[in-house]
Amino acid sequence: MLSILATAAPVGGAFTIVWLIVLFALMYFMTIRPQQKEEKRKKAMLSELATGDTVLTTSGFYGTVIDITDDTVIVEFGSNKNCRIPMQKAAIAAVEKPEQA
Repeated sequence: MLSILATAAPVGGAFTIVWLIVLFALMYFMTIRPQQKEEKRKKAMLSELATGDTVLTTSGFYGTVIDITDDTVIVEFGSNKNCRIPMQKAAIAAVEKPEQA
């Protein structure tokens, strides 16, 4: 009876290690990888940002890009063209290119 228990212990330890590896892989594919894909998509979107593009900010405002510097964008809001606000590029949630006629 004692010899059966002695041989079962290493199998249980290996089983635990396998489960830890499986859980780590699951966490990677469900959390880390999608976040990295989203960061790549956002960097690509911001690198293609140009003057005249319509943007949606993270606070829900739509505006038109007037000027772009390294990490700052001047966005014009409203129809009266008097509201120009400088903001960080990171505050842009979506970009819509103007229609080419």
